[in-house]
Amino acid sequence: MATETTSRTDQDIQSDVLDELTWEPRVRPHEIGVTVAEGVVTLAGRVDSYAKKWAAERAAHRVARVRAVANDLTVQLPGGAEHADPDVAAAVGHALEWDAFVPVEQLQVTVSGGWVTMHGEVEWEYQRRAAERVVSRLTGVRGVSNGITVRPAVRADGYDLAERIVDALARSRATEAERVTVRVHGDTVLLSGLVHSMPERAEVERVAWSAPGIREVQNHLAVAPVLR
Repeated sequence: MATETTSRTDQDIQSDVLDELTWEPRVRPHEIGVTVAEGVVTLAGRVDSYAKKWAAERAAHRVARVRAVANDLTVQLPGGAEHADPDVAAAVGHALEWDAFVPVEQLQVTVSGGWVTMHGEVEWEYQRRAAERVVSRLTGVRGVSNGITVRPAVRADGYDLAERIVDALARSRATEAERVTVRVHGDTVLLSGLVHSMPERAEVERVAWSAPGIREVQNHLAVAPVLR
């Protein structure tokens, strides 16, 4: 009986993901195959830009009851979107320079076969994510490896930092704060407990990363969707 229930739930999730992909204007849903097993969504097929692969993954994460997403989409650039690696590297450099959140002078970029690899250090996680986001949207990019590390300029004050993170969660209404356990060890935050969706899990992690002096967030939150 449990297997039958799980199967029905997976079919519902698959239908919802397909509907969400249809609703997402940045992708072409007919290019993407969707399978679901125990709440884990696998995306397969070919898309013509890394930006579409990125958008499809986030669309799947938005669907309720999705526990995780395996993005097996391959990027096959059309002829007009093929660019030499030096041209892609130059475009990446310019894009990073124009983003106000990215300290480009602290980053090193390598491009090989259209795949962009970034290294360096930033003070905040939002800067690391901003760098990946701006690069992922560029024409000619096949994929992105984000090797940027977070090295805060200040030391974390662990005395009351966990309590302050919980307060921040309560203020933002990101989740039911009482369902989340926050522990701070040095410059590392450990999150555990339950949330209702992948976007909620990501938002709790974002709030934790906003704490001053944090270099790492270990997110062990489990997704326990609300049954409908």
